[in-house]
Amino acid sequence: MNDRLGFTYKDKISGFQGVATGHCEYLTGCSQTLLQPQSLDGGKIVDSHWFDDQRLEKMEIFPRVTLDNGDHPGCDKQAPKR
Repeated sequence: MNDRLGFTYKDKISGFQGVATGHCEYLTGCSQTLLQPQSLDGGKIVDSHWFDDQRLEKMEIFPRVTLDNGDHPGCDKQAPKR
């Protein structure tokens, strides 16, 4: 597992906070992490968003989330297209 995935991060600019569920690195040097908030908005799941890694601050107070993907791992959201 990627060393970023499962940890909670906060975007230094917007304050958006969530668990890292995806990570991508580009040939050009740009690296981004997909954050999925843990809260619901009126009973609906809040959308996840991609952020540049240098904008993120690891929230040490939250434990790492791990999942047993078993035999059927799958993607949560497509990687951003640049």
